[in-house]
Amino acid sequence: MEKVVLVTGANSGIGLALCERLLTEDSQLLLCLACRNMKRAKDARSALLTSHINAHIDLLHLDVGCVQSVLAAAQELKARYNRIDFLYLNAGIMPNPQVDVKALFKGLFSRNVINMFATAEGLLTQQDRLNSDGLQEVFATNLFGHFLLIRELEPLLCPGCQTSRIVWTSSSNARRSAFSIEDIQHRNGMEPYSSSKYASDMLSLALNRHKNSQGLFSSVICPGLVMTNLTYGILPSFFWTLILPIMWLIRIFTNTFTLTPYNGAEALHWLFVQNPESLDPRAKYHSLTSGLGKNYTQPRQMDIDEQMSEILYSKLLELEKVVRRKQSEGNADK
Repeated sequence: MEKVVLVTGANSGIGLALCERLLTEDSQLLLCLACRNMKRAKDARSALLTSHINAHIDLLHLDVGCVQSVLAAAQELKARYNRIDFLYLNAGIMPNPQVDVKALFKGLFSRNVINMFATAEGLLTQQDRLNSDGLQEVFATNLFGHFLLIRELEPLLCPGCQTSRIVWTSSSNARRSAFSIEDIQHRNGMEPYSSSKYASDMLSLALNRHKNSQGLFSSVICPGLVMTNLTYGILPSFFWTLILPIMWLIRIFTNTFTLTPYNGAEALHWLFVQNPESLDPRAKYHSLTSGLGKNYTQPRQMDIDEQMSEILYSKLLELEKVVRRKQSEGNADK
């Protein structure tokens, strides 16, 4: 029986590279590209069909940062499929990134240069804003929209006769110090991306606690330092022209500089062929590339507080109720 695989943010970067690798691994799977920009989604499908002529590739319009779009997409999915085997939650944003230039150049000539690029700790902040649903945009896109999608798709993810998988694309920038359980949307901070990624790490742990008994398993990966549209948007293009040769040189000495989307998708692909019961729910699975260019996956324990993850799960459930009520009231007024 063919596997049904849904990938959010699948039209470029790591998401597109993952789709290519999955089709190479299993040409019989049914792949659904869930994207905000349908023109780019069609271009991505055409590119995949060039190398996989007989592949079954569906498209789905999905803006995970918009509640109405998530609910509409979930209804469409439930009409199309009777199950989903893999749900890859890869879509994410980092709006208006601001780099501490002084810290950047100081770090370039220090022994901390590898960690600086790998985690962006002390280097990167963002200017977030409210979206049309009244939620912080980064929180809504990187975390809550995906949570709502999971909730809506539970009939397909937990059918009772099989195991299903959720895989989150997290980041080495996911830091406990950037997250506050009192401010889960990060309204009062300057690191919404880091906060949202740490929250997704915690949510994955909570999902395993609540859903493993129903056959649903959640995992988290870190793609390493990958050059994608999101990465290139952090600094001016001329800077990357100058710094990329240095980064390729540094890769000889560190395994976290995966650099290409194909390499960054290593852990996502590796999880596709693993038995979910054998995985560690407290581990983040890292895509790594050796100095000689060999790709491999390595689990590393996450700095997660189980009690805090449970509180986050409860708060997301409460927010879901509020959002659904607003949607119902809005539909009644139309």
